[in-house]
Amino acid sequence: MKTTPLCLITIIAEAILKERIITAIRDAGSRGHTITDAQGEGSRQRRVGEIFGENFRLETIVSQEVADRILHVLSTDYFDRYAVVAYLSTVNVIRGEKYV
Repeated sequence: MKTTPLCLITIIAEAILKERIITAIRDAGSRGHTITDAQGEGSRQRRVGEIFGENFRLETIVSQEVADRILHVLSTDYFDRYAVVAYLSTVNVIRGEKYV
């Protein structure tokens, strides 16, 4: 079976940013995404008053060019001021033409 190597970007961020980040990834060229609630602890520990659903996890599969645009927007517009984590993985996708 033929697969296409693409980029999986995972973004975990404060719920207040959900619509802004969705708009940003669409503007960068993402054709779709999956969102789930997220909770956990990181370098800043848990935030006071944190309840289930205050953070979200967004995943999108894109080309390297789109991934670079998304990561640039996140790093310039969000990383310094908000609790946002993003990471990139290479994935081999069946029906890769749907993503580019």
